[in-house]
Amino acid sequence: MPHNTEANNDNNTEELAEGSRSILLAIASQLTKGTDLHRVTLPTFVLETRSMLERITDFMAHPELILPVSAIEDPIERFIGVLKWYLSGWHIKPSGVKKPYNPVLGEFFRCKYDFQDGSKGYYLAEQVSHHPPASAFFYTCPQHDVIICGDLKPKSRFYGNSVASLMKGTTNFIIPSRDHERYEIHMPNMYARGVLFGTMTLELGDASTIKCVTSDLVCELDFQTKGFFSGQWNSVTGKIKRLSTQEILYEVSGQWSSELYIKKYAGKSSGGLLSLRHSNSHASKEKPDLLVDVRDFTKYPLKVPEHQEEKESRELWCKVTESIRTRNLDAATDEKLRIEDSERAVRKEREEKKVPWNSRFFDTSGEYCVLKDMDKINYKDTEVACKTLDALYP
Repeated sequence: MPHNTEANNDNNTEELAEGSRSILLAIASQLTKGTDLHRVTLPTFVLETRSMLERITDFMAHPELILPVSAIEDPIERFIGVLKWYLSGWHIKPSGVKKPYNPVLGEFFRCKYDFQDGSKGYYLAEQVSHHPPASAFFYTCPQHDVIICGDLKPKSRFYGNSVASLMKGTTNFIIPSRDHERYEIHMPNMYARGVLFGTMTLELGDASTIKCVTSDLVCELDFQTKGFFSGQWNSVTGKIKRLSTQEILYEVSGQWSSELYIKKYAGKSSGGLLSLRHSNSHASKEKPDLLVDVRDFTKYPLKVPEHQEEKESRELWCKVTESIRTRNLDAATDEKLRIEDSERAVRKEREEKKVPWNSRFFDTSGEYCVLKDMDKINYKDTEVACKTLDALYP
């Protein structure tokens, strides 16, 4: 079954009807600047028809960029391979400015991938905390020796005419056969502009990093929001540097929605995160190489279990999704409130009885959320590894 996404909109914009704008204005009138929006009930017309747990799979949608990485021998080229994969995951988006459903505690989403070379991919995500929200996820392809796992802890804030989703948490790209070489990734923030007046626009902004201690490499990225009078949509710049010396090796630039370029750095200054934006005095005049054109890639189909448990995302939100697709927003709102009220009642009962809640699939006790018994997956025997992983799926 293919990803449940709508047509692309290169500038991520949406014109709201007056009735919809009035509803947002009424909600905004009750908020103060900096308000945490996670506890605010948003109208269904701003919702994307899938859960955040499923939306994370957008970063697993291009296996042709993920699967070859572990076989790259040169550590710098391998690092660039991870960077290329990471930057290719942002262009997948719904039409307009939409947000996914906030997962309820214990909600989970799982799917598989059947790749053309006969290998298999596995993805599992679970909402491991509701206040504050935290989504843990795990993806692997044993035949290609790759793991992508971590947690997302978004914090939503209201800033008048804009809303920010501050993307806390860590993503790890791990290669088991290379002594579990780890690429630690921190994501940029997301901003919805023009919430109360003007055109609604979705942008990525601020710093993002990829770091590999084993290879002594870091990439410092700057996702740039468009200025009012100047600038370009969806811009990103960055530098690949030695962690130990801060020596700059490569510069990266382009648009995360289309073409991204890379070139060797020819300057003498170690620079800083934002210096690429302001100064090109040491930059090479040599034409940069195309790193990736994300428009060349289509979303690889995922397969969800035909039988869905009550807390699986598509089953849990199916009536909301159906109502939104048929434009019956009143029914969508009623069903969304029913789910949220039911979860509040369960949480209240659990708190009154002092019953602790435990994650079904993930261990949340350490620095990172990790799949339970992940260390028991034998990546040296891919057939055994796949059998172990198959046990997690009906």
